[in-house]
Amino acid sequence: MDVPEEVGEAEEAPDAPVVPVAPVAPAAEDTTGSAEGPGRSEDLSRSAESGPSEEPAAPRPRRRGRTALLLAAAVVLGLVGGTCGGYLVQADREPTKLPPLSQPVVEQAKGEAEPLSAAEDRRLRTDGDLRKLLLPRPKGTRDAVFETGDGWMDLADLAENYEEPDEVFGDLITDEFRRGAVTGWRAGSTTSVEIQLLQFRQEQALAAVTHADDGHYWAEAKSNTRSWAIPGTGDGQAYVHDSPEREAGYLPMYSAEAHAWRGDIAMDIWIYDTKPISKQKIMDLAERQMGRL
Repeated sequence: MDVPEEVGEAEEAPDAPVVPVAPVAPAAEDTTGSAEGPGRSEDLSRSAESGPSEEPAAPRPRRRGRTALLLAAAVVLGLVGGTCGGYLVQADREPTKLPPLSQPVVEQAKGEAEPLSAAEDRRLRTDGDLRKLLLPRPKGTRDAVFETGDGWMDLADLAENYEEPDEVFGDLITDEFRRGAVTGWRAGSTTSVEIQLLQFRQEQALAAVTHADDGHYWAEAKSNTRSWAIPGTGDGQAYVHDSPEREAGYLPMYSAEAHAWRGDIAMDIWIYDTKPISKQKIMDLAERQMGRL
């Protein structure tokens, strides 16, 4: 079959006009085994599509205290809410009735109570003439040089017996000093005895105990001292100082002392002699004086 000439002519026709095509970027090389590692080509293509490359911005640091503030606010809201809720619940409730107070009936004693005798009522004895509670001066002895005359001792007389009378005077006022009684005597040419009874009001503190404790402190502070408890006094103590006190122009002087208290009265006893003083001498005076209280 003969082929039309047009077909042959068509095969030999000139090429179609060329349409301009945008240049194609060279294909990226396979970087599977490159030093950059897998996925590098995809990153490059994405950066090319997104436009010019820019360094990524650093993440903003976290604000300080945000979590703490949120927790504190939650705690405050919880406390306020719980308080309000508890108040509302309690306000709606009826008051709880208290149980009745039960107390056994105490029968009143019949008749009149007999007052205590003078021997039993210690307050009656100590509120009387305090000088009558002092030991009487033994026969054959003489009045002591420190005797006040009437046997009473006031604040000024008592404070003068200390090295710092001004300070002691103020302390006695603070301790509510009420009154004092004193007696003493001289035996022979070298022995002297002094006994003091000091009474305190004791409305604010137990000053009689404090005064006796002060006597214990200073007595124990002396060297070469022996001590014994006074029977029936609790913490009463008698002391004998075996080392004499020496002063120029005077004979060496030995001393013994005793300190105790009973109720609102404090007792102080001192014995001075140029010869050593026995335990029996100071203990006898202390026991007999406390027995009168």
